[in-house]
Amino acid sequence: MLFFARWKVWLINAVCALGILLSIPAFVSKDSLGLPGWFPWRHVGLGLDLRGGAYLLLEVDMQAVIRDRLARLREDVLIKLRGTDFRYSGLAIRGQTVTLQLREPAQAPDAIKLLRDLAQPVSTGALGGSVADIEIVAAADGVITISLSEVALRDRATKTIEQSMEIVRRRLDPEGIKEISIARQGASRILVQQPGVDDLATSKRLLGQTAKMTFHLLDATADCSTGRGPAGVMCLPGVDGRGGREIYPVRQRVEVDGANLTDARAGQNSQTSEWVVNFVFDSIGARRFAEITRQNVGQPFAIVLDGKVLTAPVIREPITGGRGQISGNFTVASANELAVLLRAGALPAPLTIVEERVVGPDLGADAIRAGIVSILVGAGLVLIFICWTYGLFGTFACVGLAANLVLTLAILNLLESTLTLPGMAGVLLTLGLSVDANILINERIREETKLGKTPFAAMEAGFKRAFSTIVDSNLTTLIKMMLLYVFGSGPVKGFAVTITFGIITSMFTATVLVRLIMVTWLRAKKRATLPV
Repeated sequence: MLFFARWKVWLINAVCALGILLSIPAFVSKDSLGLPGWFPWRHVGLGLDLRGGAYLLLEVDMQAVIRDRLARLREDVLIKLRGTDFRYSGLAIRGQTVTLQLREPAQAPDAIKLLRDLAQPVSTGALGGSVADIEIVAAADGVITISLSEVALRDRATKTIEQSMEIVRRRLDPEGIKEISIARQGASRILVQQPGVDDLATSKRLLGQTAKMTFHLLDATADCSTGRGPAGVMCLPGVDGRGGREIYPVRQRVEVDGANLTDARAGQNSQTSEWVVNFVFDSIGARRFAEITRQNVGQPFAIVLDGKVLTAPVIREPITGGRGQISGNFTVASANELAVLLRAGALPAPLTIVEERVVGPDLGADAIRAGIVSILVGAGLVLIFICWTYGLFGTFACVGLAANLVLTLAILNLLESTLTLPGMAGVLLTLGLSVDANILINERIREETKLGKTPFAAMEAGFKRAFSTIVDSNLTTLIKMMLLYVFGSGPVKGFAVTITFGIITSMFTATVLVRLIMVTWLRAKKRATLPV
């Protein structure tokens, strides 16, 4: 355990050096070093409580959700009555209902019985009970009215808000480390607070798109010169900047739904070097995609996003791997933006920005100063205690603590995490957790020394016997932090992230880096006793 191969020594030194380099952006700005704008400079940001940020109040278009459900309900009624003996007319959406006129009013009870199969169960929340989401009534003249029940409307509103909140979170914070605060406000509004954001343009662009992607075949015989196509064909424009003036005759039938996407990533075409978006389907989407491309080789296939055609390539050969590529004069920014939208999923309803503003910090400079002072004072007391208790080996432990802080900060910089006041408390708590590991090791070495073992034997036994205890204690803490991250939100997640990375780096510094320093010192000095 005390033998270090040359490559291990180089690797440990490389990790420490890399940690120092990656931690620099937290203290020095890019402009002060005169670096070009394209040079990567990832650094930890300050949270809403320390620096301020952006405030957005969004409103979910619930009427669009109801219209979408009524449109699907009308189509279901059309399919259900097709091929039956019921003769009807005037099937249409009127207000928030679907109505139709039976030619023979006496058939109304049988028609209602048939149409009840279209109902979907909605939970009432009481002892697991459920009710139908539609209500069907018939007038004496044979007019059947289908409407959404009040329970269904409330349930759909709640689910739409919850789904919208989750998709907003995935779009603005795909890695889950920026501590964005998202909360429901009122019946149909969502409050979003983004720490450290001064420009709302990107956020508004990400939230302004429903990002509903579908795949359609084109109709080569349709004429869209008048702006309107024949029945079953939509005349859709291309996306601005990518053939935006061209109008595509797109068949209304959705061949593959973007809901079947499992992943989307920006990349570069190996042949043309242009930026593209690579996507992956789930098993259902892959099977459907393979069938369509196999049956329509030589035909154009349109990829439609929010009513605009992204691209309409010709199918050269069957695509059976469940993977595809979207091209069309993307920049690196637009390709990454589209990939984020597709990964996050389509919004269940359009979002309208009701209010937007940039807010100042709640705590500000005083809180930052107090947090830094508390970290410095806490770290100073810990260093004094461990040096006084363990002498030279305590000094080695202090070097490990300093390396632990540097590596933790480097990881937070690399992930561009957001630091809040709870996160600063997490940094201080990480120091305490790191000290625990060093105390366990030094106490074990001290006990082995008292038993009369040689320095190398005492050090070997100390590290070996303390290692399992360190792993057990840190593993339980990691499990707790994992639960906090999964079930928490905002600053709670930031606290969990800080502690998690602090524990991981403390394991490295206490059991690897400090051990290397001790072994190097002992081999150089060849002491008969250990100064512990």
